[in-house]
Amino acid sequence: LQLVESGGGLVQPGGSLRLSCATSGAELDYYAIAWFRQAPGKEREAVSSIDTNDGKRFYADAVKGRFTISIDRAKRTVYLQMNGLKSEDTAIYYCAARVGEPRSADDPAEWYDDWGQGTRITVSS
Repeated sequence: LQLVESGGGLVQPGGSLRLSCATSGAELDYYAIAWFRQAPGKEREAVSSIDTNDGKRFYADAVKGRFTISIDRAKRTVYLQMNGLKSEDTAIYYCAARVGEPRSADDPAEWYDDWGQGTRITVSS
């Protein structure tokens, strides 16, 4: 599966952004698609994931209630709506995919086979 992220940028604290992960190369059946992020000097961490089969969603505690993951199967695109952004959300955000289903909000990055190039989010006033 090929993945291309878009939608990053500079936003003020409290603002919103929507990231897009456009997919190609395979049908979106029985995939786990996730968003990860990596802040400067920190390890890559899971943000959210979605099961393309049944729509089950998982969120990291740090973003629960603020971020929403969704899928538009017709457009073959996974979205991450980010509201109430904080400075600690500043990072490069990556879309990742693997065959199967997500098991938790903490599924490790090593489980994912396909990755996008990343899109940078900066939350600053």
